Amino acid sequence: MPTLTPIEPDFAIEEFLHAEQQKDLLRFSTAGSVDDGKSTLIGRLLYDSRNVYEDQVRAVTGKTIAPGAKAPAIDFAQLTDGLRAEREQGITIDVAYRFFSTQRRKFIIADTPGHEQYTRNMATGASTADLAIILIDARKGILTQSRRHSYIASLLGIRHLVAAVNKMDLVDFSEDVYNTIVSDLHTLLGQLNPDGNAPSLVTIPVSALDGDNVVEPSTRTPWYSGPTLLQHLEEVPVWTEEATAPFRLPVQRVIRPDQHYRGFAGQIAAGTIHRGDTIVALPSGRTSRVASITTFDGDLEKASAPLSIALTMEDELDISRGDVISIAAHPPQHATALEASVVWFDATRLETHRPYLLKHGTQTLPARVTRVLHRTNIQTLTDEAVNSLGMNDIGVVEIESTRSLFFDPYAENRASGSFILIDPQTNATAAAGMIRRSLGTATAIHTPTHKAALLSVHTPEQATTLEAALLAENFAVVRTKLQSQPILRSLLSLGLLVILEGIPTEHTTVGLELHTLEADPQSPNAVAAFLNHLRAVHILPAQKGIEEQQS
Repeated sequence: MPTLTPIEPDFAIEEFLHAEQQKDLLRFSTAGSVDDGKSTLIGRLLYDSRNVYEDQVRAVTGKTIAPGAKAPAIDFAQLTDGLRAEREQGITIDVAYRFFSTQRRKFIIADTPGHEQYTRNMATGASTADLAIILIDARKGILTQSRRHSYIASLLGIRHLVAAVNKMDLVDFSEDVYNTIVSDLHTLLGQLNPDGNAPSLVTIPVSALDGDNVVEPSTRTPWYSGPTLLQHLEEVPVWTEEATAPFRLPVQRVIRPDQHYRGFAGQIAAGTIHRGDTIVALPSGRTSRVASITTFDGDLEKASAPLSIALTMEDELDISRGDVISIAAHPPQHATALEASVVWFDATRLETHRPYLLKHGTQTLPARVTRVLHRTNIQTLTDEAVNSLGMNDIGVVEIESTRSLFFDPYAENRASGSFILIDPQTNATAAAGMIRRSLGTATAIHTPTHKAALLSVHTPEQATTLEAALLAENFAVVRTKLQSQPILRSLLSLGLLVILEGIPTEHTTVGLELHTLEADPQSPNAVAAFLNHLRAVHILPAQKGIEEQQS
C-alpha cells in the first residue's frame, strides 16, 4: 500500500498572526456636514479593499440590478449605518466603529454623524483619532457643520487631516471647482490655527458612490496626480509623540495577590518607562525606583504608551487608584484652577453655580465652572462674550476643583490634558474638556467644612428651597431623584450634601444615615429649622456668633 505524503498547508496561521501583530495601527474618523457622503465613502473603502464579508454584502444589496451592472446595486452607507433609525432616515446618528486591515497597516474607523444635533458623537469619535477625513460636497462647498467639525478636529489636536472633495461626478469632475474648495480649506485652516501650528492637510477628489480615487486611481481626474485615499491612509506617519513624552501612569488598581507582591496597574497615558527609572508618586510626592514592569505576557525591561502594565517599586509607597506615577525628572503640572476649552454636550445649559463631577484620568472629584470666558462662533470663528454654554456650543471656561489635578496641557499630551464633566444629578456626560493652562491655586475652592450627608425632602418645592439655601452658604450640594444606593454612596464618598427628592424606600437607604425635612414646604421657617437641625448634629458647621463676626 503506497505511503501518503502529507501536503504542507499553503496558509500558516502562526505566520499570519505574527505578521498582523507587526503592523501598526491608524485610528481615523470622518467629519463633515449632513449628506456629504461620509458613510458611503467608508462603505466603498471597505468594499473595494475586500474588507466586507459576503453576508454583509447580501444584507445591504438592493433588490434591483442597475442596467448593465454585473452585480446588484449596493447602498454602501448601510455597511456602517446599522441602527434602524439610521437606515429609515438615511442619516448617521451614533458613532459606528469598524476595523479593517490591508497588507501594510491596520485601521480603526469612527464613522461619525454630520447633524449638529449629534456634534457630541462626532467629538467622541474624533477624541482618539490620529487622522480625520473631512468630507466636502463638491456642489455645496464648505458648510457651517463642516466648519464646526474641522474646528473640533483642530481643537482635539488631530495632526493629520484629509479633505475628501466628494461627489465630483455631479460637477463633471471639474478641476476649477476642486481648486476653489482646496483654496477655501487652506483659508479655513489658517483661521483655525492663527499661531501657524496647523495640522497637515491632503486634499483628494473622490466619488464615493463610483469609487473614484478611493482605492483605485480614477481616469476621470487626469489633472490629479496625488495618492488615492487608501494609499494616503497606508503611508501617513502614525502619531507617536505620546511614546516620547514624559512618562505618565494614572493608577487604575493596586494588585496584591499575596504578601510578596504589590503592583500598581494602569494604562500608560504617555511616555516610556524603564526598569530602574526613578519615579514620583503624586499627590504624595514620594519617590522610588521601578523594580519590575509586568504585563500579561511577562516582565519587560521597558514599556511605552499605550501599553497596560503593572509596576512594582523598590520602596513601600502608599499609592492608590486616582494617583499618578510620573518620571521624577519631568513631573506634570498641578493646580486646582484651570482654563480649558470645552464642547458642551448636555441639553441642560451650563450653570456656573452648579456643582459638577470632573473625571480626569482615573480620579473623579467635585468641581465648578466659575466663569465662561467666551463662546466660539463657528460661522465667523470669532469669540463671543457669553455667561453660559448650550448644547453643542464650544467655548473656553475657568474651572475650579476641590483637589489638585496633575496634568499636562492638552496641546502637549492629549491623555493627561483631557477630562469630562458629569452632571451628578443625571450621571450624564455634560462636557468634554481640553486643559489649556493652569490658573494656580489662589482662587481654588476651599475644602468643604461640612460633612457628607443624605438629606431627604418630600416635594420639589422643598428641594428647590433647601438647595438654594445651601448654595447660598457655599456648600457642595447635589440634588437627585435617583434612589440607587451605589450612586448615593458614590456621591457621599465625594463629600457632598445629597438632596434626595421623594420619599426613600428602606432598600434605598439601608446603612445610610438619613436626615429628613418633614415640615410644610410653604412654611417660611421650615428650611431654617432644618438647617439648625443639621448644625445641631454637626453636619453643617455652627454659625459664627455676632461678637466673633464683628471681631
